[in-house]
Amino acid sequence: MPITDLLEQNAEKYATEVALVEVNPQITEKPRMLWKDYDLIQPTSSLWYRREITWSVFNEKANRFAQLLISRGVKKGDKVAILLMNCLEWLPIYFGVLKTGALAVPMNFRYSAEEIKYCLDLADADVLVFGPEFIGRIETIAEEIGKKRILFYVGGDCPSFAEDYDKLSSNCASISPGIKLSEDDDAAIYFSSGTTGFPKAILHNHRALMHSCKVEQNHHKQTHDDVFLCIPPLYHTGAKMHWFGSLITGSKAVLLKGVTPNAVLKTVSDEKCTIVWLLVPWALDILEALDNGSEKLSA
Repeated sequence: MPITDLLEQNAEKYATEVALVEVNPQITEKPRMLWKDYDLIQPTSSLWYRREITWSVFNEKANRFAQLLISRGVKKGDKVAILLMNCLEWLPIYFGVLKTGALAVPMNFRYSAEEIKYCLDLADADVLVFGPEFIGRIETIAEEIGKKRILFYVGGDCPSFAEDYDKLSSNCASISPGIKLSEDDDAAIYFSSGTTGFPKAILHNHRALMHSCKVEQNHHKQTHDDVFLCIPPLYHTGAKMHWFGSLITGSKAVLLKGVTPNAVLKTVSDEKCTIVWLLVPWALDILEALDNGSEKLSA
């Protein structure tokens, strides 16, 4: 079956259970002051920023974006590029694309403006969804890439050369678009890292993504009661495929921005994570912090 069926099954079976949590320990609190005092006061406090959505809301958001894409002429076989940092919107957007029968095209957030344009052209992408971290890069190529593509912006203060994803999708129906899909339909195009040249496109169908779900669940022996901490970027096949274990079991996953020992350990404790995705350097930093005691962890 297509991988989108797993999301719809979870939305029905685990409707009110938490599907995704976004944790960002580096959000700086916006200053609350009069405009005339703004230059005199520097904000010093920060917030432990946390958002969550249930499986039902996850599916509804995916449906809304699918309906938005369809209303703009996106059809089966088209390509929709995703250029976002890890956030709560990332996966609903990804599944919204798949629900239309279009192909999701995740993009590396380290790409330069030239590489972004190259990958959009290579994938023949019809739509680009991007976040606030990429406004500067997209602005330099907006005139070129926007001639034949729809540009959707995810975040506050939408730039003039793009359309507001949040505002537009919120006005769309939350029901499934009902596009008939099979496991042999193309689903996504992922790009190689480009270490030996420009990135290369790799095509996956729904059967390949479903296989990844089964492999990840089996590899981690993941159950519905597990909580998975996902730190690497979701555009990467590794991080995406690892999260697929949460999808097939209908279990909770936590997207963490930041890999400081304090942030990782606090998130594991607060969210009661049972499976943690770490690279070796991150694990070594955490072990070193534990060896040095709590003083370093609270710094």
